[in-house]
Amino acid sequence: MTPIFANLQAVGARLDGAARAAGRPPESIRLLAVSKTKPAEDVVAAVAAGQTAFGENYVQEGCAKIGQVADLLAAQGTPTALEWHFIGPLQSNKTRPVAENFAWVHAIDRLKIAQRLSDQRPAELPPLQVCVEVNVSGEASKSGCAPEEALALCQAVAALPRLQLRGLMAIPAPAEDEAAQRLPFRRLKALFDQLQQAGLPVDTLSMGMSHDLEAAVAEGATLVRIGTAIFGPRIKKEIP
Repeated sequence: MTPIFANLQAVGARLDGAARAAGRPPESIRLLAVSKTKPAEDVVAAVAAGQTAFGENYVQEGCAKIGQVADLLAAQGTPTALEWHFIGPLQSNKTRPVAENFAWVHAIDRLKIAQRLSDQRPAELPPLQVCVEVNVSGEASKSGCAPEEALALCQAVAALPRLQLRGLMAIPAPAEDEAAQRLPFRRLKALFDQLQQAGLPVDTLSMGMSHDLEAAVAEGATLVRIGTAIFGPRIKKEIP
């Protein structure tokens, strides 16, 4: 058993325990393995353990890795259909490669980005699955729309032809204890409920990472983004 295989099993056990503690079926929460700054070989190891959904934060690295992983799997004789999610901040001049290579985008924080993704999504591909990012902690250093702007932005995104709005995403400010961790997730869930009440067919709450997945699951996360607990500490470097 590889370390990545063992780590995935451990994360799965944490998710199972968190779901049961919240009175939720474990299958109601999806695991997104965040492979940013990690080599394609690590992704292949995770695929061998049964993981098929991966998240990337950097456009150039992510697009290159998608091809590298496909080549490695093909060379092994085990081509596998993977689902790639772009989860990092996105500049308007980098939307085209994301629209062309990824299945999901989690970090839409303004309409201009959504419009460009819709315009640049190839017609032969399914609609791009998207989440609107909300800055639930009000941090000046964080991307994401203001909570009071989320409903209007989601309504505008949902009207774009080559996108399918799936829900909301957030990266709250770090907190040590679970009670403090749960507060921003609760705020995001309240916004999610507001979208549903407004008639938007959303089904995804993308929230929770390695250090706070239990708090996120307790507040209704349907997708958790886990990197360090699967792949180990990330390499500290800037990637274009």
